[in-house]
This record gives sequence, structure tokens and C-alpha cells, in this order.
Amino acid sequence: MSEYIKIKRGLNLKLIGEAVKSVLELPVAEIFAIKPKDFVGLTPKLLVKVGTNVLAGTKLFYDKNDENILFCSPVSGEVIEILRGEKRVILEIKILADREVKHHLFSKSNPNQLSRKEIVEQLLDSGVWTFIRQRPYGTIAKPSEKPKAIFISTFDTNPLAADNDFIMSGKESHFQTGIDALKKLTTGKVHLNLKANSSPAAAFSQAQNVQINNISGPHPAGNVGVQIHHIDPINKGEVVWYIHPQDVVIIGKLFTEGIFDATRTIAVTGSQIIKPQYYKTIVGSSIKNILLDAGLKKGENRIISGSILSGSKVPADGFLGFYDSQITVILEGNQYEFMGWLKPGFDKFSVSRTFFSWLTPNKQHDLNTNLHGEERPFVMTGQYEKVFPMNIYPVQLLKSILIEDIDMMEKLGIYEVAEEDFALCELVCTSKIKSQEIIRHGLDMVRKEFS
Repeated sequence: MSEYIKIKRGLNLKLIGEAVKSVLELPVAEIFAIKPKDFVGLTPKLLVKVGTNVLAGTKLFYDKNDENILFCSPVSGEVIEILRGEKRVILEIKILADREVKHHLFSKSNPNQLSRKEIVEQLLDSGVWTFIRQRPYGTIAKPSEKPKAIFISTFDTNPLAADNDFIMSGKESHFQTGIDALKKLTTGKVHLNLKANSSPAAAFSQAQNVQINNISGPHPAGNVGVQIHHIDPINKGEVVWYIHPQDVVIIGKLFTEGIFDATRTIAVTGSQIIKPQYYKTIVGSSIKNILLDAGLKKGENRIISGSILSGSKVPADGFLGFYDSQITVILEGNQYEFMGWLKPGFDKFSVSRTFFSWLTPNKQHDLNTNLHGEERPFVMTGQYEKVFPMNIYPVQLLKSILIEDIDMMEKLGIYEVAEEDFALCELVCTSKIKSQEIIRHGLDMVRKEFS
């Protein structure tokens, strides 16, 4: 039975630079990179070395903590560099890509005719398993566990986020095959969560073997953590898996075509992009040529792989994050502003009524990275509760993590949250507390304690 969920608390941050709904496919990027830091809790063990020739689907490394979890190359070419950091930690495996991608061939099959074990084995062997993640912890799902449900959020409410209804047009067949495979992985339901009062893509509205739920409300209504909390909350000892819609298509292509096709359509957005639009690329692609085509405005820019609220800073010659479907570019906020927040302004954005942005709620703003202050004592203000739509005490949870009280963390709901769920709390925080870093520290602490 489908559910209708109305999220009341949150905030829609409207920014300049939304992508025009047209897709451009550039030639395959010259360099690709897989970054182990994109995967929470991963300890990589290499299976290739510099000079190794690979196909799309060739195994690059595996997780020391679970040798069954394999990571494969998204393109064919040659491994040209293995970049290491302190203590020889692997930061990037770089691949010089062929102009035309060649694929390692896996077996084709119908998931409806396979057992759960056979589906898991094919997903693991091809490296496609890594697209399936779990709550709690936000880590790659464990093949040995059976989730009580699987969640797919079909819409993203982050600022300037990619429109999945637009991206998924024409991908109905592969999406349904992916759903059929996922259905075999859980004894519970596959929840397909749609944006209420919208016109969803046919891939979503016509999907079978799912429970369709309609969700309305401001950001973070599109966050899978918020959806899980309101539909099927996680208790201690329970596991829920989740996956992005485009990655469901990758699963579908694995079974129907027998290849690891890591194609992804991304939105290139932000106030510093001259031609914000969609690009068809591949997971791990260099973003250099994409930014050259989209065009960057003059100034010192902050380039973000992912959302402005929870994405990762990357250089102009950096690489698309493994799970990201958006690149955002805004100005760095490194210029001093005379009188700071004391100076009145009609163009300034404010969550409170310090400025006048509340008079024009539909206005798009041009924001930079300026924090407008520095970290201060962490006090109770009620700001977090206005934008945090879970029945959890956010400030108390953060403070329990700061004192490393695991029992209190459990009681306050640590198993239900991830960093992205606290992104708005960090945005509105007067004390400038790095809430997302604190949540990740707490999750890592609990995961290590009970692993």
C-alpha cells in the first residue's frame, strides 16, 4: 500500500544557475579516476599496477574488510598512475581511457529466473554491487546481510540538483530490470519514492514490483534518510539499503546486455557557469573538458562535485565523484565585506529576517562560500529544529557525539542519519558548527565499536 508523506520542516535554497534541460555528449574524457575516499569505511587492496591494460568491468581493487566487494574500471584503457597520500594511503587510481570504451563481457540473464545468490554473485563480480549502500552508516551494503527494505528516491531537493524525471526518459526497460534484480535481494519492499504533485518519468510511474510512495515538502524531503525515517524507520540491528535511480539502470544493463556501463547524466550548475546544462559522461570522468565546454565566469571559483550543501571540493582538473550526478560552481567567499552582517541589503539571503529575502521567497540568489563568521560556542537556538524534519533531537545528538557517548547516540537516533541529513543544520547554524563532520565521526565510532 502506497503512502503519502508531507514534510513540513526544511528549506528550499533557490540559487542562480539551474541547468537547462538539454543533454550534451562530449567525447570520452582522456583521464578517469576511481577515488577510494568516495567509499565510507573502505580499505582498498590493489589488483592492478601502473601499466595494466583494463576493460570496462576489469577489477581494480577490493575491500580488505570484505574481499567479495570488488571495484571495477568504468572505462577501458591503461592504468597510468596510482596516487598515494600519507602512510601510502591510496587516493586515486588513474586510467588513460581509450577513445571508444571496450567492455568485459559478463553473462546475460533475466533476474526473475535467478536466485538471490546468483544475482548477488553477478553484482559482486561486475563491481556493480558498489552502487548499493546501506543505512545505518552510509557504507556499501554487505552482501551477507538481508535488508528489511530497499529505498530509491526518484527526486533530489538539493539546490540546483539534477532532474531525474528528465534524465530517466527512455530508460524504462533497463530500470525495470534493475528493479527486478533488487526485489530478489530483500524479503521486504522496494520503496520507489516520487515527488508528490509532479509528472514522473514513465520509468517511475510504470515500475512494477515496487511500492510507490508520494512525498511533498521542502528540502531535505528528497533525502533517502528522511524518507526511511517516515516510512520504515531503522532500529538497532536493522538494515535498509538504498540506491540512486541512474544506478538502478546500470544494474539493469548488466543483466540485459552483460556489461558494466557506468554512463551517467550529470547537471553542471551554479552562478559561475556560463552555460548550465546536462552532460552525458561516465562515472569517475575528468571534469576538465566539461567545465571548458560549459564555461566558467571570471573570478576565484569553488568547484564542487555534488550538491552545494554536502558535495566535495575538487580542482578544475579533478574528477566526478562516484555517486555524484551534479557539478556546482560558485564564487569563493574570501573577500572582506565592510560591516559584515550589520550592513543592510535587499539582495542578501537570510533564513531569519535579518535581511529582506523573506519578502521575495521565489528569488534566486547568488551565494558564495563565505561563512560570515567563525565557530562560536555551541548553544541551543532552535534553528536546527526548524529545518530538520525527523523526530530526532539534532543538537542533543551532535553533543552526544562530541562527548563520545555511544549509548546516548543510540537513544538519540544515530542509526537513522547521515551527513547529508544535517547539511541544512550546518547552513543555518549561528555557531558555525561543522555538523556533517561531527555526524560522520559519530557514525564511524559506532560502526567500529560494533564491527
